[in-house]
Amino acid sequence: MKNNLLETLVTVCLLALAILLLNPFQFWMPDMMVMVMLAVTLGLFGIYASFILREKMVDERDGLHRTLAGRNAFLAGSGVLTLAIVIQGYTHSVDPWLVITLITMIIVKIMTRMWSDKNL
Repeated sequence: MKNNLLETLVTVCLLALAILLLNPFQFWMPDMMVMVMLAVTLGLFGIYASFILREKMVDERDGLHRTLAGRNAFLAGSGVLTLAIVIQGYTHSVDPWLVITLITMIIVKIMTRMWSDKNL
């Protein structure tokens, strides 16, 4: 990857902001500060997504690594969402965004697989 340092910096900043938005130290943050952090997080995620979209496959091994990374990321994300849905189910207050996100991930995975099987 050509922009390895820039990509690493963006990833670290994005992770740090996401953790700060969880407010792990229970410190009070003014509303304006939260809004700025949300805007910066959205911008950093856009930059991070552009790095992923611009990746070029060099050889078969690179394609295999990319496939494995995508599969592991999908399983980790869907596993965490499923766990969150189950935990919230015990309190009888399941957040609809969790369910919508999980359904969207599954539909996109299936549709992408069907498209790639047909066209590639």
